[in-house]
Amino acid sequence: MNTYNNNWKIDQTHSEVAFKVKHMMISTVTGHFDEFDATVETADDSFKNATIRFSAKTASVNTKNKDRDAHLQSDDFFNSAEFPEMTFQSESFDGEELIGELTIRNKTQKVTLSVDFNGIAVDPYGQTKAGFEIRGEINRKDFDLTWSAVTEAGSIVVSDKVKLLIDAQFVKQADQ
Repeated sequence: MNTYNNNWKIDQTHSEVAFKVKHMMISTVTGHFDEFDATVETADDSFKNATIRFSAKTASVNTKNKDRDAHLQSDDFFNSAEFPEMTFQSESFDGEELIGELTIRNKTQKVTLSVDFNGIAVDPYGQTKAGFEIRGEINRKDFDLTWSAVTEAGSIVVSDKVKLLIDAQFVKQADQ
C-alpha cells in the first residue's frame, strides 16, 4: 500500500483543459473550460500510482462563439443548469497511461488517457512544479451529449468523437 505524502494542486494560470471536435467533418472546433480544478496525491516524484482528481464547470465552456457556447451549455449537450460539473477520478497511473472514471451529465465511463510527464522544476519563487500533457478521445454520446444534425448534403454537423487535450502544471503543496 502506498503512502501518499505529496500533495499537488493544479496551477490554473499555466494549465489548459481543451477539446477538439470535427465540425461538418471538414474542420475542427477547439474549445476549453475556463473554470477547472485538479489535485494529485503521490507517494513520490515519479507520480506512478498517483491519485488524480479533476473537475470542470460545464458552464465555463468557451469556444470563442457565444451562441455555440450557449448551445453547449443547454440540454442538447452539457445541461449546465442541472449538471454544473464534470469530474474525473483516477484508478491507475503507470507513468504513461492514466485510467479513470470520467463523469459528464451523471454518466460515468472508464477512460484511458495518454500522459507525457514533462518533469519537475522549481520556479523563480521557490515553488516546485510538475508538468504534464494529457491526451485522449471519448465518444460524446456515451455521456448523453446526443444532439445531432445532418446537413443537406448528408454530412454530420458535429462528430461523435471528441479529442481531449490537457496541459497541466501542478504546484507541490507545503507539508501538511
